[in-house]
Amino acid sequence: MHSGSIPVADLSGGFDLQATLESGQTFLWRRDDDRAYEEADPYGGSAWYYTVVGESAGSGRASGDPDVVRVRQRDGLLEWEATTDADPLLTERLRLDDDLPAIFAELPDDELLASATDAYRGLRIVDDPFFPCLISFICSAQMRVGRIHGMQTALAREFGAEVEFDGERYHAYPTPDRLASATEEELRALGLGYRAPYVRRSAELVASGEATADDVLGLDYEAAREAAQAFVGVGDKVADCVLLFSLGYLEAVPLDTWIQTAIADYYPDCDRGSYAKTSRAIRERFGGEYAGYAQTYVFHYLRNQG
Repeated sequence: MHSGSIPVADLSGGFDLQATLESGQTFLWRRDDDRAYEEADPYGGSAWYYTVVGESAGSGRASGDPDVVRVRQRDGLLEWEATTDADPLLTERLRLDDDLPAIFAELPDDELLASATDAYRGLRIVDDPFFPCLISFICSAQMRVGRIHGMQTALAREFGAEVEFDGERYHAYPTPDRLASATEEELRALGLGYRAPYVRRSAELVASGEATADDVLGLDYEAAREAAQAFVGVGDKVADCVLLFSLGYLEAVPLDTWIQTAIADYYPDCDRGSYAKTSRAIRERFGGEYAGYAQTYVFHYLRNQG
């Protein structure tokens, strides 16, 4: 077993583990106490969170074995234990090298954003793997974050590779091949409902190479949002979620229910009558390059306040 810690004081702008992992942007982390999305932790994530990542790289374990990573925030440290060296993985997945004060300096000075960033300072946008992120947000339509989280947990339990760590058994997220081979009935039985055929068909597209993240990466933002809609069950909002939380398009602003509420209550002039025009207007209002950071703070703040 590997273990280590990262001083939070060394991270520019600090870090809030719970806000980052329970803000509706990632559904690949579980809490040991199974209380994700239930209550705020005044210590910012002192419970253990875990995830299972893809193929092992340089960990001394069998090639192809998934790796387990567990992390908690306590006494000014991000403490971790894992089957591999987790420092670089946590830095990448949780964007620990983002300079939050520099990002905040690029955001507009307004009451809502000030309240949101003050309440959850240290929340960072995640950098999830493409396929799990895609499937998670295909499942998100008309769903509360707790239900989405539960669906992804069930998919991993039923179709993901099993790995043992420190006497416990964990499950990786299913591969595209495995989900493509699942039946619609099996997926519906896990609560996916009408989303089941979308998940299965999108998995087939990725597994066959007919549509992949490479078709999206490198395109200008709006072209990338359109290209991401080649996957079944992906419209503008889901595409924006995948661009923001997996592909590094930090200007993306998914127009979900809470952001539509923010527009109605705080930025009514940004409502332009269509997704494309409203998206362009709110991105400009949120500062452009890092508008997705503003979106994530506002989403988490309004959902918890509401």
